[in-house]
Amino acid sequence: MTREQAWQLVQEKVKGAFLKNHLLASEAIMRALARHFGEDEELWGLAGLVHDIDWETTETEPKQHGLIAANWLSSAGFPAEVVEAVKVHNHMTGLVPRTLLEKTLWCAEELTGLIAASALVQPDKKLASVKPSSVKKKFKDKAFAAGVNREIILKCQEMIGLSLDELIDIELKAMQEIASNLGL
Repeated sequence: MTREQAWQLVQEKVKGAFLKNHLLASEAIMRALARHFGEDEELWGLAGLVHDIDWETTETEPKQHGLIAANWLSSAGFPAEVVEAVKVHNHMTGLVPRTLLEKTLWCAEELTGLIAASALVQPDKKLASVKPSSVKKKFKDKAFAAGVNREIILKCQEMIGLSLDELIDIELKAMQEIASNLGL
């Protein structure tokens, strides 16, 4: 499975620009985290790129989110590691992430929304203007980007051994590298 094939499937299944941007951001952060851990960037990038491919389909059935995507991805020939990571990344399924890839996707992709929101409140609305300290400050403000599940993000310390500061730094840099693709 190539990145281009994965992107084509995203284009077929996902309509919303906001969700596509989240998937692109998740791909970038998963690649950066793979580099950090010395893992396969292509494989981890694929997991980030397709992890929410069924979000629009499962909006009214949140416990099915990830499960339907896993079926689609398996049928399309994605690597088993990617299929399983996508399947377990939704905490509402009750499935437990076991591998480093699964744990990383489970707790790290959630932060992309807070980082993007942090950019949108900058005067220029650009990721380049966002500093790690401002993301951390916004993280503490539960009313800011209220849909971001901070408890899941905080599990990164326990699950993958990264502090909140380290995670913010890695993810912010990764998203800044693709800012033009995200319109930020």
